[in-house]
Amino acid sequence: MASSLAQRMESWLHKQVAKDVASSRHSRKTTLELGAGTLNQLKYEPAFHPYDIVEPFTDLYKNSPFLERVRNIYSDCAAVPSGSRYDRITSVATLEHVCNLPEVVARSGLLLEENGVFRASIPSEGTLFWTLGWKMTTGLEFRLKHGLDYGLLMKHEHVNTAREIEEVLEYFFEEVRCRVFGLTRALSLYRYYECRNPVVARCSEFANKKHP
Repeated sequence: MASSLAQRMESWLHKQVAKDVASSRHSRKTTLELGAGTLNQLKYEPAFHPYDIVEPFTDLYKNSPFLERVRNIYSDCAAVPSGSRYDRITSVATLEHVCNLPEVVARSGLLLEENGVFRASIPSEGTLFWTLGWKMTTGLEFRLKHGLDYGLLMKHEHVNTAREIEEVLEYFFEEVRCRVFGLTRALSLYRYYECRNPVVARCSEFANKKHP
């Protein structure tokens, strides 16, 4: 019951990312999705525009009914050919998991078309409201089912807070807009970011650095 409620709320994340193409039956926008997982975002996307993904774990998508809609699959953002360009680069509940977040965002900025958009939705990790939200839904069900603390899993899975993610986006993009599922950033469960006009010099400098 609790996880079902959480899943219905999480649909907001997917719908925000897909909003620019979901209402258009003639869109041919090229897309690169970061951290595509089980390909569940494709339920919300039109079936006729070129769609590439970055996902290192093949077991997540290998049996997906949406796999035939994917044009190219990359195991890492750095594996995407530098000459590739996308109208939109998307991610859904992914950026909070990425250990090399600045590098991934920098590379994304370089892969966007001139008027391309980086579209990302994330949980409001690091806020009290978000913590209360998962504790009363997924966390409660996890404890009842397994007798374990879901919070320990979250500490290992969510390596970036929402505030840290926003700071990275604002460093690499000139225009960053935020929409929340809630009242404010602090009083929200989820956030959606729409980023335009990458700062190419910063993106290039960081993407070409040798990182340990």
